Amino acid sequence: MTSVRPEGVPDASTVAPATIQWTEGGAERSARWRCERGSAAPARVVLADDTMPADTAYRLACEGTALLWRGDFQNARQLLQALGRRLDKTGERSSKRKALPVPAAATAKKGMPAPQQALPFHQQRQLQAQRARVLSMVLIELNAQYGVALRRAPQVEAACTDAWGAAEAEGTGALGNVVSLRELQALVGAHEWRKKGVEIPALAKLAPRGYARIHPHYGVFSPVRGEYIDLLAQAPLPTALAKKSLAFDIGTGTGVIAAVLARRGVQQVVATDTDPRALACAADNLERLGVAARVTLAQTDLFPEGKAALVVCNPPWVPAKPSAPVERAVYDEGSRMLRGFLAGVSEHLAPGGEAWLVLSDFAEHLGLRRREELLAWIAEAGLQVVGKHHIRPHHPKAQDEANPLHRARAAEVTTLWRMQAAW
Repeated sequence: MTSVRPEGVPDASTVAPATIQWTEGGAERSARWRCERGSAAPARVVLADDTMPADTAYRLACEGTALLWRGDFQNARQLLQALGRRLDKTGERSSKRKALPVPAAATAKKGMPAPQQALPFHQQRQLQAQRARVLSMVLIELNAQYGVALRRAPQVEAACTDAWGAAEAEGTGALGNVVSLRELQALVGAHEWRKKGVEIPALAKLAPRGYARIHPHYGVFSPVRGEYIDLLAQAPLPTALAKKSLAFDIGTGTGVIAAVLARRGVQQVVATDTDPRALACAADNLERLGVAARVTLAQTDLFPEGKAALVVCNPPWVPAKPSAPVERAVYDEGSRMLRGFLAGVSEHLAPGGEAWLVLSDFAEHLGLRRREELLAWIAEAGLQVVGKHHIRPHHPKAQDEANPLHRARAAEVTTLWRMQAAW
């Protein structure tokens, strides 16, 4: 298992944990504050239990007051659902009013109005952010060993260990933990995904008798949309691999692309990522898939040293600001990763090598990026397109006409751009 951390980020053991404070039974209490989004602990905390009406809880949560739950655990889940229904009604009313203003960053050029088709996207993101803030106000306390001392509470120790690491030993005087119920549910869900894994048909076709499941770790984006993997499994490999069978997988995540390349016969793959969780996840999956000996994991931003016959990148597809670490696999503010890959890849291509870019045009249909911009970045990088392979999505949202972004999703096409250095 790989154990690394980003350069310049101090070891967690040397950093004082964030804490949350509240008053209970006339005494001041505190616990470690757990929040994947990195948000500060709520400044106002009140105790809540089964006797608190949902309307009161909703008002307090909307005001930014956190509700530290002291009642039955299953009733807390029901309260969260009740808050969600109230937020849904608020969202329905908001959607019938005047469209929300679009951030200036969404405009195509300075001084020009934002594309009309971007409005539903920004409206939805604002409503989602508001929903997340309110629902995160229902809090659950866990002891230092990740146990929950509430009636009818589930066993969450294994899920918390997956996400946060080993618990403190009993008797050490360690702080307990407080986390939002919504995030705790996400931890448990991620734990189940990690145990079960995701079947990847392309991996199964490449090795019919081999293992073909990817096990995403908490905080690492799951490859639930398999169409882009199908593209990578079917596109013709560059002839330059015959001279030196070396490929780079930029932003490996779960390691699925590195595994596909290894199963396609590439003898050596260097897979990079900046996220320690992703590198640990990739190491786990590559071992399960039996290709770990062919893949070297490297913690670096974009490219490792050297040149390869094939350099592959599947950057985030939407140029918007992520609001949580896991969203970095979907949102790439300012197209930083996409532009960085295009600008630097020619320097890392062996003679006759190819750069493969896997990119959806979803952002184009939303009005967040124009095709002309992408083509200009490719040309400015000294790259020429030698082939394109397309596939349409087959995930449920593409067929959901009730989805606010249905028109963009229905028109979406994912493309594998095959490029070579133009000089």
